[in-house]
Amino acid sequence: MQSVTRTLKVIEEIARRQPVGVGELARSLGLPKSTVQRILGTLHEAGWLTPAGGDLTRWLLSARIAAIGYRSAPEVGLRETALGPMRELGDVTGETIHLSVPDGDRCMVLIERVDSTQAVRTYNQLGTTSPFHTTSTGRSVLAHLPADVADAIIARGLERFTDRTVTDPDVLRADLAAIRSRGYAINLGENRTNVCAIGAPVFGPSGAPIAGICISMPDLRYTEHRLPEWGERVHKTATTITTTLTR
Repeated sequence: MQSVTRTLKVIEEIARRQPVGVGELARSLGLPKSTVQRILGTLHEAGWLTPAGGDLTRWLLSARIAAIGYRSAPEVGLRETALGPMRELGDVTGETIHLSVPDGDRCMVLIERVDSTQAVRTYNQLGTTSPFHTTSTGRSVLAHLPADVADAIIARGLERFTDRTVTDPDVLRADLAAIRSRGYAINLGENRTNVCAIGAPVFGPSGAPIAGICISMPDLRYTEHRLPEWGERVHKTATTITTTLTR
């Protein structure tokens, strides 16, 4: 049972940090490198991992894991409902559009993506996970969770991913209040350096946030003067999806 638990933890950590190497995994999980290497080898043989750019020292989750998750996930209806509005938003902005859902109170998981057609664009593999406080989709959801749930997530700690990541709970709470007021969240390189995003929450029939949608772009194409227009566009797209889901 311990070996199964360790394997699952390795998969979760790869989803969070991919592409990632054995040394980084061993340090973050507190496991011997030999143990992590053995698990990685088994997962690779089973087709659950793929080397990053052919480099056998850094790993990504394979499409097989994503396919298994999608077949069993209750978010299938959400993805089908969201895909049309996501494509429309991508056509208007020319940027990549993401749909992510909360995995309980642990993190956000990317479940759908409409890629930009531009040569230079952002990319995240489906199944990638990220802490709530580091992304626009995560903060848009976090801003609308019950206060006690949001406080518990914040109390677990705000890990730094870049030099722009918000790690002060008071600063984060002020930003969450601003998100509720304007209707969208802004991420300026807080999860990945040189990647910006504007996101808004999608709500389910109960009124609780069930997903976040965002426009993701390289920072070289982010400009302040676009923010009000694109913030309104992503908010309207999220509202369209919410309306369809809650009819």
